[in-house]
Amino acid sequence: MLQTGLNHIESQPDFESLVRDNEKVMLCCGRMGPMCLPVYDIMESLGEDYANVAFRDMDFDGPASSIVRRLPHVRDFFSLPFTIYYNNGEVVHATSGIQTHQQVTESLDRAFGTAS
Repeated sequence: MLQTGLNHIESQPDFESLVRDNEKVMLCCGRMGPMCLPVYDIMESLGEDYANVAFRDMDFDGPASSIVRRLPHVRDFFSLPFTIYYNNGEVVHATSGIQTHQQVTESLDRAFGTAS
């Protein structure tokens, strides 16, 4: 399990509940490494500004990560983390690699509209 302040997705049922029960989801699939840690920190800091978004993480080396790794949207991704944005259960945006605060908020706004 990742050591972040985010809620973790550890299984297929966890994932299915997440996208079924939340209209807007940002899911970051990665490791506890230098490219991923800044993205987790940014996600943790955005909870108030994007209260309508469910921010979750997933261990890239865990069994549930096959859900993300099989997505056509990440087929050409080579750097972690893989960050997937779901709106009403559908992938609407995906990024790969380290992201700045500005890049994450631009992705959120692109996927879901401006902050709440």
